[in-house]
Amino acid sequence: MAKVRTRFAPSPTGRMHVGNLRTALYAYLIAKHAGGDFILRIEDTDQERYVEGAVDIIYRTLQEAGLQHDEGPDKDGGVGPYVQSERQAAGIYLKYAKELIEKGEAYYCFCDKERLESLKTEVAGKEIVMYDKHCLHLSKEEVEEKLAAGVPYVIRQNNPTTGTTTFHDEIYGDITVDNAELDDMILIKSDGYPTYNFANVVDDHLMGITHVVRGNEYLSSSPKYNRLYEAFGWEVPVYIHCPLITDEEHKKLSKRCGHSSFEDLTEQGFLPEAIVNFVALLGWSPEEDREIYSLEELVKAFDYRHISKAPSVFDYTKLKWMNGEYIKAMDFDRFYEMALPYIKKVVTRDCDPRKLAEMVKTRIEVFPDIEGMIDCFEKVPEYDCALYTHKKMKTTEDSSLEVLKELLPILEKQEDYSNDALYACLLEYVKEKGCKNGQALWPIRIAMSGKQTTPCGASEMMEVLGKEESLKRLRAAIEKLENEKA
Repeated sequence: MAKVRTRFAPSPTGRMHVGNLRTALYAYLIAKHAGGDFILRIEDTDQERYVEGAVDIIYRTLQEAGLQHDEGPDKDGGVGPYVQSERQAAGIYLKYAKELIEKGEAYYCFCDKERLESLKTEVAGKEIVMYDKHCLHLSKEEVEEKLAAGVPYVIRQNNPTTGTTTFHDEIYGDITVDNAELDDMILIKSDGYPTYNFANVVDDHLMGITHVVRGNEYLSSSPKYNRLYEAFGWEVPVYIHCPLITDEEHKKLSKRCGHSSFEDLTEQGFLPEAIVNFVALLGWSPEEDREIYSLEELVKAFDYRHISKAPSVFDYTKLKWMNGEYIKAMDFDRFYEMALPYIKKVVTRDCDPRKLAEMVKTRIEVFPDIEGMIDCFEKVPEYDCALYTHKKMKTTEDSSLEVLKELLPILEKQEDYSNDALYACLLEYVKEKGCKNGQALWPIRIAMSGKQTTPCGASEMMEVLGKEESLKRLRAAIEKLENEKA
């Protein structure tokens, strides 16, 4: 059996969409699971859609995701990607297109824009051009005359208009289409560049690609690809078409949704390894009843026969949960390094940032969560005194004011402001007063933070804030409650 070889062939048109990342990931997993090769090929033949800097985005995204490609010419002698525009300059695609012309499987088309506009027809509410094979009927002499005169042309595939074409996909099974639906697609454009469709077939053959992974939007084009393989007498690769990815409203995941690309997600504080894990499960189900997988574990477990036909929903809430699980499991030093910019953004006063990082590590799902969780260490926000009333803690505004006033002189005398010492001090007060822990700790927590939810308890907050700031906040809380009563 031939060695498994897959490829990822993105167009450099901007940020990498989650759907494209999944295609790359599945192609990588299929190859690596079988001990094969994963190839990167930049499909930059559509010069109109080319976006400056997009190639660098592709390299960076794959590198951060851990999807290292195996071969390709690199100017520095290392492993780089194949680049179609460089291959086009060598005349590879035109050579094969002319071979098809000689076989009667393709032809020159000289129709101008106006004539093509007149062929527009509406199919399922969408305007398309179904070419009428007008130039197929030009004589050899007419073709040569137009070529000699420099008349602009494209080269089109010559598809049959009767009968059917059947192809097999590993996920969707055998699919048969009516040949009347197969338009004579353009192979070589008027600028001399190959179309994405034609360059794909030629390069996949020349590079020995055995398994072609792509989105199911390419299912309708597959019969045309197969006819090209058959026309050349080449072996047809294994097709694996992946299901659509939708948003929570079951609409196609749009670039406008704000989290459709890998870079969108990393900018929102998601870890690359969590994104990869999540994307792997968008359409694929493992045999084991588990959801957290490292890339190495995915390589071992991945079986493309478990890819679903049904659309997969991009569940943003689930991604956040998964990212939180990865953050919990992170090495602390790495976490601290990544968390520090978010900490410094909101807390500029003299607090130990490592202590703040320790507090939030198991509580956040994405890194920007840190800001709203610790901003109270910078200053107490405006808050409603109603926060002091807590049914479960059995506190009211009046009882809280009484507790804070009684604790103020005790905490003024307290020298050791470490968490353990402060906690012992507060519990001693609770014991002497004969009240519940929460009746003392809750008012202190609100006084220190001005928030109902905090990343730590009262004594931990006071340790980080230090004695001077803690007492300042305690006095301010007493004043606030007294003013409320007045």
